[in-house]
Amino acid sequence: MLDDLKPFLILLVFGNIENLILAAQGVSEHVNPLGLAILSLIAASCWLLLGTLGTKMAIKYARYINFIGGLAIFILGIQAMAESVPGILAFFH
Repeated sequence: MLDDLKPFLILLVFGNIENLILAAQGVSEHVNPLGLAILSLIAASCWLLLGTLGTKMAIKYARYINFIGGLAIFILGIQAMAESVPGILAFFH
């Protein structure tokens, strides 16, 4: 079963990292640490549950999901580079 979950392991890791980033933002805004800790644990548990159940349902589509995700990142990278071209050209004039 663990071999079936390997393609989606990175999603679980980055989902939890995202939760830690949100928690750090809460700390910088002087939120109650105990409430923030409880909400962070709830969010991480929900993410794990959603990821586990979602993985079981989506495992047969892993190749398509990886391709679509990679394509989206590629397109967004092209878009970011295209939007930066005017600024680069202005720099040289």
